[in-house]
Parts: sequence; C-alpha cells; structure tokens
Amino acid sequence: MRSLIGAVVGAFCTAAPALAETPAAIVEDVQGKVDGVEFMDYVAAGKIIKLGPKASITLSYLKSCLRETISEGVVLVGAEQSTVQLGDVQRAKVPCDTKAAQLSEREANQSAATTFRTMRSDAKAAPSKLPTIYGTAPLIQAKSGSTLVIERTDGKEPTISVPLKNDIMIRGKFYDFAKAGKSLTPGGSYLASLGTKRYTFQVDAGATASPTPIIGRLLRLE
Repeated sequence: MRSLIGAVVGAFCTAAPALAETPAAIVEDVQGKVDGVEFMDYVAAGKIIKLGPKASITLSYLKSCLRETISEGVVLVGAEQSTVQLGDVQRAKVPCDTKAAQLSEREANQSAATTFRTMRSDAKAAPSKLPTIYGTAPLIQAKSGSTLVIERTDGKEPTISVPLKNDIMIRGKFYDFAKAGKSLTPGGSYLASLGTKRYTFQVDAGATASPTPIIGRLLRLE
C-alpha cells in the first residue's frame, strides 16, 4: 500500500501545477493522521495531502462553494474541487457567497468616510448586491490585536465591539461568533471595521443560528 501511495503522490507531483499563493480551500475538519495540514489551514491549488488509514479531512472550496469530506487516500487540491486517489470523497454544494469569503480589495481599501456613505446608500437601494453570509454567527478572519467593530446599517441594533485578543482567536487569526455566543440578525446589512478599514456585508434573510458550514459564514477581513 505504501508503494502504491508513493506512486500516486509521484504522479500527482508530475501533473500538479506550481503552487499558487491564492488559497483555493479551507480545512474545516481533520480526523486521524493527515500529513501537512491542520484545522483551519488554507490550501492552494496543487497542494498534495496524504491521509492515513481511517483518517479524513473536510475541505471547503472558496470559489465553487463545494464542501468535500474525504476519507483515506491521496488528495490533489484543485481550483474548485479535489482529485482523490485510493480514497473516498463525498461532495455537497453549500450556500456561500464568494464575495464574502474573498472581500474585494476595493471594499477593503476604501476610506472610512467613503465606505460608510456607500454602505448607507447600498443598504437602502440594493442590499442584495452586498456580500452575503448564510449563518447568523460569522467566522471572521482578522489580525490578532486589532479591534473588530460591527454596526447595523439598515436598522437599530447594538454595536458589537470586540478586542481580538490571542486567547479568543482560533489559530491566532479567526474569531468565531458562534463560539463566543454572539449572533447577527437575518436579513440585516452591516459595516465591519478594523482600524481604518471598512467592509460591507449582509446576512441572508433565511440564515439561522444552527450550525452551518464554515464556508457559508466566512468573512476574510485580513
């Protein structure tokens, strides 16, 4: 079996393109012996992952919104889905918005005043165009040590302000509203602030507080 796995890895290495810097997927779960990745790691297209006996991994693709649970074998990460040899893969399309998982540089780099005016206008005119998350408890990627502020822009709601200290961050870079017992309102439009940066997003009207896949509630702010 080891020689067969080695042959598969060798074939993947020959066929795989050079590793890209842009993340293709995020690791939602790891069970058993999995070489080279951990929970909440980003992986790029071309990454090869070896799973030991009875091991499994769950990958969620940022571009295609595919969520894969892979058991054993060898995995070649693609741009939108994995290629799996000597193992089993189960795929499901989950509600997600690629604009939320990868907020545009335009939104990230706008000045505070400009973004706030844009957000007010968008909230009244066309909130459906805002990046959307599909759970009421977002998972926010942000720099540890900064302060996260979230304000409702289309209605009255208490402002949420969270100092992002290391002891409340997952892997030092993710703040999970679900773990903190916090939530937003279904259908609401919001402005998230990190220092001088501003980001706009909305919560889907059908979002619930029940556990949802990470990819559907991920907001990458850093």
